[in-house]
Amino acid sequence: MRKTIISLFTVLMFFGAKAQDSNNNQLIIQEQGVFAVGGTTVEAEGTYNPDNPKTEGQTLHVDHATVQYQIPSNANKLPLIFWHGFGQTARTWQTTADGREGFQTIFLRKNYPVYLIDQPRRGQGGRSPQETTIPATPNEQYWLGMFRIAKGDDYMPNVQFDKSPETLNQFYRQISPDLGTIDFEVNTDAVSALFDKIGNGVLVTHSHSGGQGWITAIKNQNIKAIVSYEPGSGFVFPQGEAPPTMPSAGGPLEAVSISKEDFLILTKIPIIIYYGDFIPETPSEFYGTDNWRTRLAMAKLFVETINKYGGDAKVVHLPEIGIKGNTHFPMSDLNNKEIAKLMADWLTEKGLDKTSNSETSMNEEIKTLSKEM
Repeated sequence: MRKTIISLFTVLMFFGAKAQDSNNNQLIIQEQGVFAVGGTTVEAEGTYNPDNPKTEGQTLHVDHATVQYQIPSNANKLPLIFWHGFGQTARTWQTTADGREGFQTIFLRKNYPVYLIDQPRRGQGGRSPQETTIPATPNEQYWLGMFRIAKGDDYMPNVQFDKSPETLNQFYRQISPDLGTIDFEVNTDAVSALFDKIGNGVLVTHSHSGGQGWITAIKNQNIKAIVSYEPGSGFVFPQGEAPPTMPSAGGPLEAVSISKEDFLILTKIPIIIYYGDFIPETPSEFYGTDNWRTRLAMAKLFVETINKYGGDAKVVHLPEIGIKGNTHFPMSDLNNKEIAKLMADWLTEKGLDKTSNSETSMNEEIKTLSKEM
């Protein structure tokens, strides 16, 4: 009896310590690291001579993704794999431009292992088999409009973006060039290789990785769900069911036709898509907002088609549920904790937030010890 009481006391102390960590806002990381995944190797003809080190016989490792990961103490079973959008890197998820915690830390605090991707030919995955020239073109105000943060010098009304000059400076400086042509096949192969390496997980995409996310999930059954923030292209439909091209002030948006067999794979996993504010219901002249009108419309058709075949997909337009002011970057807007809670609640709803085997067995031990007492 005494041994049982001591054992139960030890277990309860463990969970008491965890609660205290939470109350003190401490974040305990059990494991972290960085690695490359996927990619190919180019080899020059000839034999390498170290006494005459020219290119003959040498190798060039290219087209890999670079992945940073952190696993918190007492981690959930399924990790979250975050994939950035166009012109971005893992920094999208690490922190906000105004210095608050980003989704990486927010979800680590929710006990999820977090993996952050730099896709091939971008950021830390930058080695490319292609020679390229990076134009030094001043275009940052264009992107501020495309991301629905501001129109010229005027911020969107009640926008969820900090307006201090340093925040804007940091936001501009997180934009990153491509060191080669964007290649969806190369990118999806690398991210699929990541899921081969780590096993089951939830893929979280943003903007131009949205369409690539569908293709990666078709390639790899280890993807158990997809959360997509403002997917911008690559909406897939079964052959013969693709909607017509949608014109907008930002350019035409085309659907992608794939085999019905491949499309049906997407009906086997839950999918949720989020869009922010400042998206007009009818055509407008400003490219930055009208461009997203067609993308939201295409996303709704994509979800409708998924569900028609028995899938589980949903589009959430944030203003329609009373959350207003969000830009193209809801994960780093001023209300990003509220946005994260929406995602966390959805993960719970779909049963994707299960704790690790260690915690499950610990809970079972508590129950057993309690019965013995």
